[in-house]
Amino acid sequence: MSLLAKFGILAVGLMLAGCVETTAAHFEPTNTAAFTKHDKDLLARARYVKTPVAAPYRRAIVTYHRKEAPGSIVVDSDNHYLYYVLNGGKAIRYGITVGEEAMAWSGIAKVGAMTEWPAWHPTRGEIERLGVPTFVPPGPDNPMGSRALYLYANGKDTLFRIHGTNQPEYIGASISSGCIRMTNEDVIDLYNRARLGTVVVVLDRKQGDSPFNPKLALQGGAYGSYGSY
Repeated sequence: MSLLAKFGILAVGLMLAGCVETTAAHFEPTNTAAFTKHDKDLLARARYVKTPVAAPYRRAIVTYHRKEAPGSIVVDSDNHYLYYVLNGGKAIRYGITVGEEAMAWSGIAKVGAMTEWPAWHPTRGEIERLGVPTFVPPGPDNPMGSRALYLYANGKDTLFRIHGTNQPEYIGASISSGCIRMTNEDVIDLYNRARLGTVVVVLDRKQGDSPFNPKLALQGGAYGSYGSY
C-alpha cells in the first residue's frame, strides 16, 4: 500500500473518530420535579409521537472551551446543539432542530420575552408557505411547545425564537422556518435557567464545531451532524 493511501485511510479514521461520542459527556435525565402540574397535565395529553431523542442529542454536561460568560446561551447550528454555559468550563448541551440554511438567522441577541405554553402566531411567509392558520392556541400539540424564549437584537424582535416542538423526531435536523426547536422537556429545563436579558449567541454557518472547526466549542461529546416554526 502506498504512503499516500495509508495517509488517506488515517485521515478518514481521524474524521470518523471525531464523530464518535466519548464517555466524557455526562447525560442528564429529565427532572420532572421542576415541572408544574400544568406542565405534567398538558404533556400527558400530547397526541404527537414522543420519539426518543437520538443519543448524540440527549441533554448532557460537557466541557466547554469558548469564552462566553456563564449564563449565556450559544447555538451551534452546524451540529444542532444549544449550549447553556455553566461555571468552571462546563456547559449543558441540548440537541435542537434548526432552520433550513436559507431561513437561518445568526448574530447576537438577548432574551427579550419568555412565555409558558405560548400561542403560535405564524408569520405571513409561514402561512403562505405551509398553509397553516393565522393563529394556533396554546396546548400540548401546538408547534411552539411548552415554552418560548423570544430573541431581540438592537431592541427589536428578530421574530426568531427558541421554543418547544410537537415533532421531537426532528431533533438533529435542519427543517424549521428558522427558529430553534427543542424537546418540550429540554426547553422547560432551559427556560428555568434563563432570564430576561440572557445573551444568546447564534453562530454563523460553518463557525460551529466539527467538521469545520473541530475544537471551537466542544470537547467530551459527540461531534458530527446526524441526520420556526
